[in-house]
Amino acid sequence: MTYMSSSWRRLAAAALATVVLQTGVANAQGTCLQGINLSGAEFGDPGGEYFKAYDYPSEETIAYFAGKGFNTVRLPFLWERLQPQLGKPLDEAEVKRLKDTVDLLRKQHLTIVLDPHNYASYNKTKIGNAPVTDTAFAEFWARLAVEFANQEDVIFGLMNEPNDIATDVWLKAANAAIRTIRATGANNLILVPGTKWTGAHSWETDGPGGANGTVMLGIRDPRKNYAFEVHQYFDDDSSGTNSECTGNDKALDAVTAMTAWARKNNTRVFLGEFGVSQDKACVAGLSHVLNHLQANPDVWLGWTYWVAGDWWPESETLNVQPHGGKDRKQMTALEKALKAPPPKKSTCKTLVD
Repeated sequence: MTYMSSSWRRLAAAALATVVLQTGVANAQGTCLQGINLSGAEFGDPGGEYFKAYDYPSEETIAYFAGKGFNTVRLPFLWERLQPQLGKPLDEAEVKRLKDTVDLLRKQHLTIVLDPHNYASYNKTKIGNAPVTDTAFAEFWARLAVEFANQEDVIFGLMNEPNDIATDVWLKAANAAIRTIRATGANNLILVPGTKWTGAHSWETDGPGGANGTVMLGIRDPRKNYAFEVHQYFDDDSSGTNSECTGNDKALDAVTAMTAWARKNNTRVFLGEFGVSQDKACVAGLSHVLNHLQANPDVWLGWTYWVAGDWWPESETLNVQPHGGKDRKQMTALEKALKAPPPKKSTCKTLVD
């Protein structure tokens, strides 16, 4: 399939170019991908009934965020629902729900990041442990890749937040999945996370199997069409589970360090999750991080804010799903970033070579 929206054609006109480092510029240009996580399909236990245990985003919600200027949606779902048995065909009904949602997103000219939201597990067994072998993970991705191969508005996010898995073990699994994706003929952009919840703040910190910043340089993609995905939150422990934002400075330092790491290693990064509460100081911290990303589009492919979705309650701290027709306060910072002009030299790389 060769679908590509006119807006993406403008952004994807040229290969990645190097720009002068700028930091914290209020009127910075935009990044290529500016998006939102539309959560819901990863809710509940595997096997739960559709629209009782989980749901996909509604057309109304999709239209709201497209209308705000977001051009990308990261779409979480469960591996176990899509493939109820390892090594077996994907569930036809679930594939249809996923494809129907992609079609709704496509109608709004949105780029889609497919996100198996599994933390490097399948039915609570970590990848690398039988029966969830590297081969089983790669085989799942081969089946999924065939369904969306070479659709230029679909990006493959290998896995959400691998954790409790050694970095060298995860590297083997990630490379196995990439090999099988490319063997299908799919040239889609691939987003590769690290371990330790793929935290930007811990990217170069040692741990079981080595530091992400060293070990994950071992990623091998025959098409060389990938970027590293990191996440970063603004509370003290960088978990995103607290409403306070005493980690504002830490978050900015983390993404700044990722910029330096990526530029040094001639690679690209994508901020797949980050979010704050409605507190004024937190929204200010969010603006500072967005400014930094926008000022460095040679490194930062883009971002997707966490979180929104039809079933998120108003009480959820980081939620930007509108309630009662009112925008959440975080939208002030997000909309400012969304209104920034695209990279000056069309620095966005095409999703399919």
